[in-house]
Amino acid sequence: MSKPWLLIIVVVVCAAIGGAYVKLGANEAAEAANSEERQTPQRKGSEVDCEAVHPKTGGLQRTTTQPGSIIPDKSAELFAKVSGYLSEESVDIGDHVKEGQVLVVIDVPELHEQVKRSLAALDQAKAQVVQAEARQHAADADYKAALAIIDVYRASVKDAESMLSFRTKVYDRLNELATVQRAVDMRLVDEKEEQKHAAEAALTSSEASVLSAQAQATAAQAKIDLAKADVVDAKAKVEVAAAQWQKDKVLAEYTVIKSPYTGIITARHFWPGDFIQARDQNASMPLLTVQKTDVMRVVVMVPDADVPYTDAGDEAVVTIDALPRQKFKGKVSRTAGAEDPESRTMRVEIDLDNKDGILRDGMYGKATIMLEKSSKGLAIPSSCIAVDSDTGKATVFVIRKGKAHKITVEVGEDNGIFMEVRSGLRADDVVARPLRGDLAEGIAVNVVEPTETTHAKAAP
Repeated sequence: MSKPWLLIIVVVVCAAIGGAYVKLGANEAAEAANSEERQTPQRKGSEVDCEAVHPKTGGLQRTTTQPGSIIPDKSAELFAKVSGYLSEESVDIGDHVKEGQVLVVIDVPELHEQVKRSLAALDQAKAQVVQAEARQHAADADYKAALAIIDVYRASVKDAESMLSFRTKVYDRLNELATVQRAVDMRLVDEKEEQKHAAEAALTSSEASVLSAQAQATAAQAKIDLAKADVVDAKAKVEVAAAQWQKDKVLAEYTVIKSPYTGIITARHFWPGDFIQARDQNASMPLLTVQKTDVMRVVVMVPDADVPYTDAGDEAVVTIDALPRQKFKGKVSRTAGAEDPESRTMRVEIDLDNKDGILRDGMYGKATIMLEKSSKGLAIPSSCIAVDSDTGKATVFVIRKGKAHKITVEVGEDNGIFMEVRSGLRADDVVARPLRGDLAEGIAVNVVEPTETTHAKAAP
């Protein structure tokens, strides 16, 4: 009794399962039909739907778009030149400062005392110069006096020579009268002989005085030379003392740190009372960092292919990721003039005005540099151009009398959206861009009016 009922239940279940498979197969067939319909070009008869694109005259402007980073026009990390305690710090991060403004004062009392000692040593050296010059003047005076005495003694020598000549003549005359003519007394001759010897002695004395005066003049001259050397030495000591004073004074001035330019404080690492170590004593952290931000630099690494066309003065447009709705216009301010051998890129900098302070150090975005002006060719969407598999040349389809015709063109620049056509295409040609399916030589086309979005894409 139970077996017939079991058979009936099995038959019913199998029928239900078969119906489900039939329904599933019907759904898959319908889905396949819909998919095939979507992949098949819409046609009116044998026509292919396509969009008509009109070439734009002027070709393409050669540009390069590369990532860029924002850095300040100038940035300085301020270190201490001398070690001491931080006594004053009048600024904090975010403060705007002016060039020459005092930012930090370091307390180094012994350095200021050293300046006083150096100044005193300088005054002492100057006094020694005055003393040495006075000795030189005295030596000059002694030398001039010695020369005057020499002149006096030389005059007395001449007088003595005259007197000796006179006494000799008188003696010779009287001696002749006494010995030859016996005309005068010999006592008179002896008297004149004594006078002659006295004149000779006077001459000898005068000549000795001249030699003595000359020796004194020589000694005075030596004193002059010594005094001059003392003056030179004293002046040299003045220069040494002045240099030491200037050095100490400069070191003392290093206790006051001023802003090198007008900008903003972007980092601070110490507080009043901290001991500050000098930079030449292995200090690794600056007291403050100040940046000049009224002008910011956009650093771009231009690839090798665009390096020959990148020059200072090229116009550029910069977009910042953090400021998506703004575009910043500028020009290439400077180029490195050489490529990095590792990355094969060249550093290029674009200066941007930043008086409003909206650009900050560390921001990044993209910079589009206008490398060359537009050419005289035509520009069409890159999707309209194909490469012939047989010839390897670029081809496009143009619409003439409702049919697509394949032509060969010479292409140039390609910015990823549009491609430049240098020859083979006329400005009045209508280029076919298939919406779905493929075009072939001579196939009839159905031109579909471009949507607003598609039309916008077609304009270079």
